[in-house]
Amino acid sequence: MSEDDRAAAALVVLEATGCSRPSTLEQTMTEQDQLTTVGQLPNRTNPESLLPAVLTRLVWLLWVATLGVLGVRLWTDGTWGISGVVAVDGLTVVMWTVVTFFSGIVHSYSRRYMAGQQQIERFFAGVFGFTLVVMVLVAADHIALFAVAWLAMGLTMAELIGHVQEWPQAQAAAGLARRYFLASGGLLTVALATLWVSTGATSISGIAAAADTVPFTPWLVAAGALLGAAMIQSALVPFQTWLLASMTAPTPASALMHAGFVNAGGVLLVRFAPVISVDARFMLLVVVVGAISALSGKFLKSVQPDIKSQLGCSTVGQMGFMIMQAGLGFFGAAITHLILHGFYKAYQFLSAGDGVTQTSPTKTKHKPRSLSAIGFLVTVLTAVVGGILFGVLTGKGLSVDSGLLLALLVVLTTLHATRNALAQTSVSAATRYGLIPLVFLPAIAVYAGAYTAIAGIMKGIPIVAAPAELTAVHGVVAVAFAIAYVVIETGLYQRSQRLYVALLNATQPPSETILTSTEEYNEY
Repeated sequence: MSEDDRAAAALVVLEATGCSRPSTLEQTMTEQDQLTTVGQLPNRTNPESLLPAVLTRLVWLLWVATLGVLGVRLWTDGTWGISGVVAVDGLTVVMWTVVTFFSGIVHSYSRRYMAGQQQIERFFAGVFGFTLVVMVLVAADHIALFAVAWLAMGLTMAELIGHVQEWPQAQAAAGLARRYFLASGGLLTVALATLWVSTGATSISGIAAAADTVPFTPWLVAAGALLGAAMIQSALVPFQTWLLASMTAPTPASALMHAGFVNAGGVLLVRFAPVISVDARFMLLVVVVGAISALSGKFLKSVQPDIKSQLGCSTVGQMGFMIMQAGLGFFGAAITHLILHGFYKAYQFLSAGDGVTQTSPTKTKHKPRSLSAIGFLVTVLTAVVGGILFGVLTGKGLSVDSGLLLALLVVLTTLHATRNALAQTSVSAATRYGLIPLVFLPAIAVYAGAYTAIAGIMKGIPIVAAPAELTAVHGVVAVAFAIAYVVIETGLYQRSQRLYVALLNATQPPSETILTSTEEYNEY
């Protein structure tokens, strides 16, 4: 039967059933051929809102203003603010510049991504509000202002996670995140109240000046609460559940979350560096906590079937590296890592659609990659040269202290990223081995340059770098990372089904936050 015959038959059926006659045959055929669409379609009946455009331009103006403040900071090398309330120092200026830049990217991207949605104004208001709250947080000197900004930051992010109000899964994920963030805020309140009672200071700068006078028990309570708050906010193991359950958030919100929100744990530890660095044993605990999350994140990522979950597990690992760097006493390195990770993760989330490919099943089984003898030799030599280069450019790793472990961590993470990037290319294995040093060494140089620049801008805050003496704990951590690198690069971990099941179970968010069926979010 031809298309005209089918259309005529459809008209007869419509008339027989009392339905109104379409104005044209094309309209009838269009309705018959309409495909089911998953997700919410744009509501084109609503007039375009001006708020997204206004807020986007405003946040970019904020970024330009922060660049001006950064320039003044570099020129005068001073700190401004309201004594005891707000302090605009090197850390503040760096974070203002980075946060507003990421927010501008997310705002610009969201204007197209969220176009036509009924709740677009609420979304942009949430993103812009989040930006302002973070700017207040990093500049706050009064402990009450810092605590309020910390809590507001968490609650705002929870609202963005649950932005799609029609999805019960999104609301469940938002509720879970909200409970975690309230717990984090509670721990921070305990820490700040304890430090206030012990020192009599109501400002972070005042507490930093008197940190070494706090008795051991109140200090331990405060330091432990600060570490707990940082772990929750940065989604470190075992608090990664809220992050893995947040995949219901719009992709721009996820980009802002992974590029900015989770970094708050590192900012917290840097702000209170004089407190947590009082006891070397506690700094070792920070290193161990970060190492566990860094290693776990690498393995958890290997069992994820979708792009956003892989990126989420990667964030868990990278935040572990950040916390480790703070525990080693290199607080400037921690800020550098969170900035570089923010750039990388924002790009990865906003381009997540490019990672979705259509593949056909084949009889060929996936073979785990392995390092050949030549590849192993090239990798080791490149790592050694990269470590020396990092030490020469930064001065870290040339002495027998925790700087050696810092250099090892930077080398392993950069080398792993280099090998992953080259693995996506179609070049031969021999060519890839030759490309490893050509890509890895410039990357190390960039990392070292960024570290040196950021540490220089942060000069003037209480502690930027406080290297610790090497201990057996540092040695165990170094060996664990070296073994993990070999296991991951050779694919040995893929041979254990028990390990696979354990990792898969560890990454499962609560069932009520998972979109298990397309019918659950298909409004058509």
